[in-house]
Parts: sequence; structure tokens; C-alpha cells
Amino acid sequence: MSLLELEGVNVFYEDFQALYDITISVEEGEVFACIGANGAGKSTMLKTVAGLLIPREGRVLFDGQPINTMPPYKRVELGISSVPEGRRVFPSLTVHENLLMGAYRKRKGPWTADAIYELFPLLQPLRRRQASGLSGGEQQALAIGRALMANPRLILMDEVSLGLAPVVIKRIYEAFPTLLENGCTILVVEQDVQHVLTVAGHVACFLEGRIALQGIPSELSNEQITAAYFGV
Repeated sequence: MSLLELEGVNVFYEDFQALYDITISVEEGEVFACIGANGAGKSTMLKTVAGLLIPREGRVLFDGQPINTMPPYKRVELGISSVPEGRRVFPSLTVHENLLMGAYRKRKGPWTADAIYELFPLLQPLRRRQASGLSGGEQQALAIGRALMANPRLILMDEVSLGLAPVVIKRIYEAFPTLLENGCTILVVEQDVQHVLTVAGHVACFLEGRIALQGIPSELSNEQITAAYFGV
């Protein structure tokens, strides 16, 4: 049984259909990457898993349990947490206060504030600084740390490299093995194909709300991925 399954999921924004018959399986302990251009449906899929959108058809299962209509806070209790696009840190709170907000459901697990500071040492000297004063890379590290404070089994990451310098992107992806070692499964949405395919066990390429290609990165050619990404 997969940790997360989407079975024939169709999602609408009122009358506009954003996802068509999406079927994926994410295994526990892996990095599953969803790639594609802007507007391809990747973020909509993450919002559906998080509970911000409800499928009109199809099923979302977490650890075999249907969660289609479960509210987001209940999904956090089950072990699903999110790193939203644009980071969405609380600007008026300090770094440390932002981390504590991530632990509000009090799930047990390995992630504490001290563990986050060990994972991202750049945050340690900034713990009393307001989040509004952080750089983009510092905010992204904080957003990931805040999500980890919920001690998730599944962490959803939306465009983790967006707007960041290459050296910062490299540091964030270097943290992925530690997350896996501590019981996290990662479902990551990315436009930066080069970086994410080096860490992913499986990849799905989204195109206009559909999955155009799916498989193990090492078994897919650059030509196949490019064709699926751009729909050519």
C-alpha cells in the first residue's frame, strides 16, 4: 500500500477544470517530483492533497484512508504538512516563533526547534529576527523548518527553488536525505527540472492539467521529459 494515492482525480475552480484524471502513487520514504510549466496543474494537485481543494471526482487516500473531504487541520494531525509557494512565513513573528507555529498540532516525532537549527544552521543566529527581515533563501529554510515542526509523514513542497540563488537551491536539496532518514516522504513540485530529478525516485510531468509522462527519472530520456514538459 502506497502512503499517498490519487485515483482518477478531477478538480475544478467553479466551472473551470484544472485537473483531469490524475492518478499517482507516492511510496513511503521516497521523493516524488511533479514537474511542468506554469499553469500545468502541479500546485492545484498539492492543494488537493493538503485539503484546500476538494476533488469533484476520484479519490485521495493517505495510508489507505480516504481523505477527500477531510479538512486541512485534520490532515496535519494525520501527518501531512505543507511548504507553500512563496514561503508564506509569518512576517511579524520571529524565526523561532514561526517554528513554534508549525508545532501547534503537537504530533510526536524527531523534529524540534533545535533539530531545525541543526538542519539549517543559517537560522540559528537569526532566531530572534522577524521573518520579514530574512532573505528569500532564509525564508525558504524557515518555511521548510516550520512544516517539519509538525513531524509529518508526508511533506508537500511547492516550488522550493523559485526565485532563489543556485547556491541556496543546492543547500535546500542537500537537506532532503536528512528528511528521508527521519521518516519524511517528500512530494515536491518544481519547475527547476535539473535539480529535482537528481533526488527524485519517481517523477510525473504535468501538462494542461494532465499527466503527460510518469516514471523513474533514470529510465526517462531528456528528450521524453522535454517533449512532455512542453507538449511537443
